[in-house]
Amino acid sequence: MTYDAIIVGAGPAGIFAARELARLGKKVLIADKGKLVSERRCPIQSGAASSCVYCPSCAIVSGWGGAGAASDGKLTLTTGFGGNLEEYVGDSLLQLIEEVDEAFVYFGADARVYEAKGSVARETRRLGAQAGLRVLPARIRHIGTDASRQVLERMYDALALRCEVRMNSPVEDVIVEDGAAAGVRFGDGTEARARAVLVAPGREGASWLEKIIGRLKLPIASMPVDIGVRVEVPDSVCEVLTREFYEVKCLYNTPTFDDRCRTFCMNPSGFVVYEYNNSRRLATVNGHSLKTKKSENTNFAVLVSKTFTQPFNDPIGYATHIAKLANMLAGGGILVQRLADLRDGRRSTTSRIDRGMVKPTASAQPGDLSLVLPHRYVTDIVEFLDALGSIMPGVNHGDTLLYGVEIKLYSLRLELTSGMSVPSVPRLWMAGDGAGVSRGIVQAAASGIVAARSIADAA
Repeated sequence: MTYDAIIVGAGPAGIFAARELARLGKKVLIADKGKLVSERRCPIQSGAASSCVYCPSCAIVSGWGGAGAASDGKLTLTTGFGGNLEEYVGDSLLQLIEEVDEAFVYFGADARVYEAKGSVARETRRLGAQAGLRVLPARIRHIGTDASRQVLERMYDALALRCEVRMNSPVEDVIVEDGAAAGVRFGDGTEARARAVLVAPGREGASWLEKIIGRLKLPIASMPVDIGVRVEVPDSVCEVLTREFYEVKCLYNTPTFDDRCRTFCMNPSGFVVYEYNNSRRLATVNGHSLKTKKSENTNFAVLVSKTFTQPFNDPIGYATHIAKLANMLAGGGILVQRLADLRDGRRSTTSRIDRGMVKPTASAQPGDLSLVLPHRYVTDIVEFLDALGSIMPGVNHGDTLLYGVEIKLYSLRLELTSGMSVPSVPRLWMAGDGAGVSRGIVQAAASGIVAARSIADAA
C-alpha cells in the first residue's frame, strides 16, 4: 500500500505532522515502536520489578506522545526556549507555537498560563543579575504528567479516525531508491511505501537516527551535550518564585571554567523519577509534577552544556558513559548525594540523608557523585547552586539533594531546509528532538507542522 506520507515516531513532532497532513486530506501512516498511552506501564513503577528489566520498548520514553507523555507536561510558549526551530522558520515560530498551544487546550490542557511580569519578576531579575545569573522570562502552561496522558489519549482518538496508526511497530530502516526516500522497513521485515517519509524519533531514537544518518552519509553538526544533576529542595525554598514563574529559567557562566549552566524542567511539589534508555542500557534521572498528587518538594535539573571539537565526534557516547558510571556505582539505579557531602568530598549515607531537611521522593542509592562526574562538572554545579542562592535562598543548603546523573541526548543537528526536508535525499524530511531541531514538546510539535506543510506542498 502506498501512502502520501509515512511518519516514524508518535511523539509531538509525529502527532502534529499527522494531524496537519490528515487535515490537508493526505493518506498517512504513523508508526512507533512503543505502546499507546493507556498501555504504557513501567514494571518498576507498577511494583512488578525492583530494577529495570529492559523492556523491548521503554514505557517511560517510548510510545504514543513520546517521552513527553511521561514528562511534566509543561508547554513553553516563548520563542526563546525549546530548540532551534526559529533559525529555520524565522518570525513565523510564534504563530506556530500558538497553533500548537491551541490544539493542546482544545484537547483538555489547563487554561492557565504562568507569565511573571510584576514586582517579583523584576526583583528576581535584579538579584540574579547581581550574582551573574540571567533570569529568562517565559510563558508556561502546565498540564501535569497525569493530565498530559489524558490529553494525548484524546489526540489519539481523534487522529486514529483520520489516518493509520501502527504502535508496537519498530521501524528498522528508511528505504531509499534511486537516491530518494521511498518508504520504511519494519523490524519484522515487512515494508510500507510512501511518496514522502518523515523521520521524527525523538531523543529516545537518537542512536537509531545516528545509524540512518551514517548510512546515508548526511552532513551533521555536533550540538552541545547536557550533563548534570537533578536538584531536590523543600517547596518553601522556591515557592515565592514558582507561584509567579512556575518554572524559573536561568543561565549562568561559571567563574572557574566559564562553562554555560542552566536550569531545566522545574517541578513544584513534584517527584524525582527514573528515565530508562533501552538501546544504551542505562538509567538516568528526571522529574515530574502531577496535577492530582503533590509532594512537599520542588525538583529541577542543573545542566552543564559542552560543545566538543575535532577530533572527538561522539558527544552522545560521552554522556552515556558518564551515566553508566553512575549506574555501576548505584547497582543499576541512580545516585543521590547531599550537597554538603559533595562539598566535603565524602559519600552520602542513608542515615545522613534521613537526618536532613529534604525527604527524597525517589528511591536512589546514597553515594558520591564526584566519583562519576568530572571535577569540572562538579565545580560548575556547586558554583551555579551558590549563584542560585541569590534568588532562591536555601537552595545551596547542605541538605539539598542531588540525584545523578541527568543527561539530554540530542547532540545531532542535521542540515535541513526551512521546510525540514533533507537536501541531499529527495522525499525525506526530519523533525523533532532527535533531529536536533527542538528541545521540548512545543517546538517539536511545531517542527512537525512545518514538515507536514512542506510535504503537502511537494506533493
